[in-house]
Amino acid sequence: MTSAADRAVAQAKAPANPWRPVRRAIVYVLLSVAAFVSVFPFYWMIVGATNTSADIIKGKTSVGSALVTNAMTFFTQVDAVRVFWNSGVIAVVATVLTLAISSLAGYGFEMFRSRTRERLFAFLLLLLSIPFAAMMVPLFVMFSQAKLVNTFTAVILPTVASIFIIFYFRQTTKAFPTELRDAARIDGLKEWQIFLFVYLPVMRSTYAAATIIVFMANWNNYLWPLVVLQTAENKTITLILSGLTAAYTPDYGLILFGTVLATLPTLIIFFLLQRRFVEGMLGAVK
Repeated sequence: MTSAADRAVAQAKAPANPWRPVRRAIVYVLLSVAAFVSVFPFYWMIVGATNTSADIIKGKTSVGSALVTNAMTFFTQVDAVRVFWNSGVIAVVATVLTLAISSLAGYGFEMFRSRTRERLFAFLLLLLSIPFAAMMVPLFVMFSQAKLVNTFTAVILPTVASIFIIFYFRQTTKAFPTELRDAARIDGLKEWQIFLFVYLPVMRSTYAAATIIVFMANWNNYLWPLVVLQTAENKTITLILSGLTAAYTPDYGLILFGTVLATLPTLIIFFLLQRRFVEGMLGAVK
């Protein structure tokens, strides 16, 4: 029998595959095209914020000189402080509550075994097939009867128990070392103490990834806030930008400037947590 060293020498002496550079070139070309398609809309948004509406309609792709004009017009027409405050409160509170409740549910589904556990979890996954538009009418009736329409509570509550985030935490909890939980029990810790002082620090990458996903979803939420928020002082930035596009002659420079501002919070959150985000999506546990 040939040894591993002999096989390595034989592979080294084998002629190189002539198609390997071609395949590599094709891969790089496809990746370059995908990168361009992904980055160009963001580039167009930033450049458009510096141009007039007429230049944007003409398809100008270079930086213009209308940035100050667009900024002054935006802050004149929009109460930016209130709008961003509304979006921030909804996004932050909803993110904190969603992570707290959904991570507890995911932890419980994985750690506590019962006969009905898998059936209940399968039922939750089945609910993912129901589009949110089909639930808006009963949700609106329910919040209307509770006199919560036109409040931030009505926007936040339907997002708190996220089935996808519960599923995500349950799947990542499978990699959680059970030895740590057993050792904590031997030391006398109760289950809530194990969750707070053992599980939470170990799963910080999972929490970082979930924070980005949930924050972006709540910050960019449009359909449900459009239905339930009915006064101008409670509008979020996505609703305000949508209203600007509905004008008879929309000012695209103004709209793109507002879009750039609306994108900044999610970019900041992503860049702050991007390393943990990659680890969390890969299921890394430290």
